[in-house]
Amino acid sequence: MAVHYIDFNGKLLPEKETVLTTDNRAFRYGDGLFETMRWMGGKVRFLAYHLERLHEGMRMLQLSAPGSFDEKFINSHAEALIRKNNLEGQHVRLRLQVYRDGGGLYSPQQNNAAYVLTASRLDPDDVKHRKLGLIIDVYSEYRKPVSALSKLKSSNALIYVMAGLYRKKNGLDDVLLLNQEGFLCESMNSNVFVWYDRKLYTPALSEGCIEGVMRRVVIDLAVSQGMEVIEAQISPDILNEADEIFHTNAIHGVQWVMGYKQKRYFNRISRTLQESLLAVTL
Repeated sequence: MAVHYIDFNGKLLPEKETVLTTDNRAFRYGDGLFETMRWMGGKVRFLAYHLERLHEGMRMLQLSAPGSFDEKFINSHAEALIRKNNLEGQHVRLRLQVYRDGGGLYSPQQNNAAYVLTASRLDPDDVKHRKLGLIIDVYSEYRKPVSALSKLKSSNALIYVMAGLYRKKNGLDDVLLLNQEGFLCESMNSNVFVWYDRKLYTPALSEGCIEGVMRRVVIDLAVSQGMEVIEAQISPDILNEADEIFHTNAIHGVQWVMGYKQKRYFNRISRTLQESLLAVTL
C-alpha cells in the first residue's frame, strides 16, 4: 500500500508516523482551529475567504504569526503535499489544523502557532451522486452555546461528535443543531438555508452558527440573482412549513435536503444556486 504523507510544520512525513506528544494543546484542550478547503483546477477554491476567516480566528485566540499563513504559503505547501501524494489533477480535500504550540495547563506558556496540513482525494462528482437529496432530523440532546467564539471552526468539536453519533444511530444523512435557546443553528458540518414564502432564510451569526465560507458565497449569489436573503433567528418549526431546505459547505457546495420526518421538499432554488456556483471562479 502506498504511503500517504502529511505536512507537519513544513516537514512531509508519513501520516502514520507519530508527530504529536501527550502535552499537545490541540489534543489536551482543543486549543486551536482549522480550515477545510477544496483544491480543484490547480488551486484552493475561495482561498481568500478561508484565509480571512483563519486570520480572524487566530486573532481571537491570540495565536501569533497569522501573516505566515498567506496565499503563497497555502498554495505552495498544498501543491507540494498534493504532488507528494500523487494527487495532481484531482479534486482534493485539504485540512489545515492550526494550534497553539508549547505546553502549559489551561494557561499557555506561549502563543506561537503550529500546524498540520492533510490532503485526501475527493470524488469530483460527489454532489451529483446525491440525486435523492439528504434525509435529516433535529439533534436536541445537547445544544450549542452562543458566544463570540461560536463562529470559529474550533478544534473543540464535542457537540458535532455527539450529533454524529445520533446521525449514525438513526441512519440519517445529516442532523440540524439547535443553539442554547432552541433555535436553528447549523447542521453537523454545514450551514443551513430555508426557502419559505419566496424568501431565503439562514440562521444569523448571532445564533451561534459557524461563519461558513460557502454560506458567504451562497448569500452573495442569491442576492445577485434577486433573492431576498434574511439572516435571522429561526424556529425549528419552520421545517414543517418550508418549501425547500439546503446545506452549504466548502467541500460539497450546495446540498439539497429531500426530507425531514414525513416532510418532503423541492430543490429548485438549491439546484439553481449549485449551477451558479460552478461558474464562480474565486
